[in-house]
Amino acid sequence: MSRFTHFLKDIDDHIFAYPKLILGLLLAITVFFAVQIPAVKMYSDFADLLPQEHPYIQLHNDIRDNFGGANVVVVGIEVEEGTIFTNETLALIHRLTQAVDNLPGINHNLVSSLTHRTTRKVWLSEEGSVLSEPYYDPTKKPVLNAVELEELKTAVLANPRVYGLMVSPDLKSALIKGQLNEGALDYEKTFEQIQQFRDREQMDGVKIHVTGQPVLVGWVYTYIPQIVQIFLFTILFMFVLLVVYFRRLYGVLIPMIGIAISSIWGIGILSLLGYNLDPLTLVIPFLISARAMSHGIQLVERYYGELALEGNSRTAARKTFDSLFRPGSLGVVSDAVGLLLISLGSIPINTKLSYYASLWAICVILNVLLMVPLLLSVLPQPRNINIKHGWIQKLLSRIGFVVSARAGAVGILGVAVLCFLIGGYGSSFVQIGESEPGSPLLYPDHDYNLSSKAINTSFPGSEELYIVARTQEKGGLKNPDVIRALEDFQAHMLNDPELGGAKGLPDLVKQMNRLLHNNDPRYSQVPHEDYYVGGLMFAYMASSPIPGALKEFVNPEETDANMVFFYKDHQGGTIRRAIHMVKDWIAEKGDAVEGLSFHLAGGIIGVTAAINEAVFETNRIVIPLVLGLIFLFVTFFYGSLHAGWLMFLAMSFATILSYGYMGAMKIGINVNTVPIIAVGIGVGIDYSIYIMDRIREEMLRCRSLQEAVIRAISTTGLAVCVTAGALILGVVMWVFLSDLRFQSDAALLLVMMLIFNMVAALFVVPSWITLFKPKFITDIELVDGVIAERAAVETAE
Repeated sequence: MSRFTHFLKDIDDHIFAYPKLILGLLLAITVFFAVQIPAVKMYSDFADLLPQEHPYIQLHNDIRDNFGGANVVVVGIEVEEGTIFTNETLALIHRLTQAVDNLPGINHNLVSSLTHRTTRKVWLSEEGSVLSEPYYDPTKKPVLNAVELEELKTAVLANPRVYGLMVSPDLKSALIKGQLNEGALDYEKTFEQIQQFRDREQMDGVKIHVTGQPVLVGWVYTYIPQIVQIFLFTILFMFVLLVVYFRRLYGVLIPMIGIAISSIWGIGILSLLGYNLDPLTLVIPFLISARAMSHGIQLVERYYGELALEGNSRTAARKTFDSLFRPGSLGVVSDAVGLLLISLGSIPINTKLSYYASLWAICVILNVLLMVPLLLSVLPQPRNINIKHGWIQKLLSRIGFVVSARAGAVGILGVAVLCFLIGGYGSSFVQIGESEPGSPLLYPDHDYNLSSKAINTSFPGSEELYIVARTQEKGGLKNPDVIRALEDFQAHMLNDPELGGAKGLPDLVKQMNRLLHNNDPRYSQVPHEDYYVGGLMFAYMASSPIPGALKEFVNPEETDANMVFFYKDHQGGTIRRAIHMVKDWIAEKGDAVEGLSFHLAGGIIGVTAAINEAVFETNRIVIPLVLGLIFLFVTFFYGSLHAGWLMFLAMSFATILSYGYMGAMKIGINVNTVPIIAVGIGVGIDYSIYIMDRIREEMLRCRSLQEAVIRAISTTGLAVCVTAGALILGVVMWVFLSDLRFQSDAALLLVMMLIFNMVAALFVVPSWITLFKPKFITDIELVDGVIAERAAVETAE
């Protein structure tokens, strides 16, 4: 007989000897955590999304101050009629450019626009000097005549670094880009200023589109009050459901007390750890507290059942604790382990989440599984103890008859195998990363996604991939062989039909060479001498009175060149194809020039590629580990490999179907969905453990497996349906109330996971027990108040 099992059995003797003292201690702990809550801050930190050990992120950190990072504000100005080459539109573009340049934390050297000071027209004077001036300078001439506007348009058309990149091919749109310094990011303030200048500059016949990572986060911030309201409404709705179901004071208040105290402890833990609460992770803490309520419902349901049999409140509370504390604790530990294992990934936001959420989850053992029975033992005994279950219990009794019959069990397991196959097929369509253009956080018709679509329709793409070519020697980029290698690499990447365009040092060198030869197109080529290439680069730099004219192309030491590739989205497939093409070229030609190396990857595409790869590794490691560890826990707890296998079967059933649903609905596996999947697995083990444990308990009482299955499904199955139903009906309200698509998608995914787990608990687990009659359930006896397998007892003796 396991000493651990005896310890869990004997613990109630000590606990119920001093119920008021223990409740007082739990109340004091609750007050302590409540005092910590005001220190919690809710904000997003971009660095929390980045797996810092990943080589792409290390490159991103190295080049972001010089070439730019992933936090880019993109503003598109689109005229409905004519072109942008009118005084009114050019003045608008200039004002918006100045507004972007004045954003908090902006890198002033990395703002690009037709009217920005760094965008200059370069020409060769009659004396042979290279000269430059801004394309548009309102301080010199605020109003241009028709001839001057036509000359400006002609000059833009002649510059491939402006035409197509800053001005659309149809001349109806202009693009403004601004890089934000990550160390000085203030998403809320930045977004507020963007919305202010956007509203201020609205004009008839002109559309202003805004996109980029800071804008996306800013939009999410605007939904925080709505998210909090929806959570409060969900809790209120669950409260109403409890009133409808229990119609008893204890049945309503005690589960609600559980969710309240669990929330206080959890937020207090978050505060003590010094972590911020990210708006996009709010779903996970809410679910943990909702799970606390579910355990409370299980306890109260069992309490009323025991009270009907015993007639004594204290005895009923103690029997409730004795019956449910062990399986409930196993379920809670499984929840916590699933969350803690997320920390094995390298994404900081999920690592933080795993630490505080696992502690939050494990505390449910104290603030619900322990507190609720103690509370029931000291509260006055309720007068009306009968709960009318009506049609639900009748339906569950019929389900019990079906699954407890051999034919029914075989049929159900056959359907389960078919579901496994269907779920496995659907799982093959699940993408790592985002599965559609724009952002899946927001609906397709949201302003952000519409702006992204409009900009990507008019321009090569707002999503940038940076590849850095690095030479070993200072000034190594002047080597013509190096420039030709960059040119060949760029041509290779342009073979991708989804690539919108590219920008790099070879284009600049060829353009300057052509310019110095009276715009003869035959000289649009890379020279053969080092000094000539260096001279062209110097001529371009010297033509501009603005320091750092070459900064967007090379670093000051001229050892690193930034190759920029423009894509129209950062879907998982787009990113994988882009990275694959880069690696293919490097594998084939990357070492052709001595001392030249290529490094991946910066920009939003590079950063997202690193995040996707980290998410893939997290998902690949965490999910099997969760399943494996829970298998070991259950095996150890019940002293039976068959018990561990049965829980593994139930978890696998729900998990594979959940992935199949994600594949069918095009929900990608990303930094936001991995924690939800881990929590969903924990939910499943709760339901299945409660059912399995109740069958075992009823088997000891009635000695008939069929009757034990029927009674377990009619009693504990009822509590499972109530807890799952309350969560499902509460969470599904997010679909109708939330303007944040991620919350709606997460709600539907959770609903499906709850349904799959409930089906596994009510059908798959009892059907397997009926068909295979595992000894840890059928061959048991009560020894010193502990249920044990008879063979194990005989071995111990």
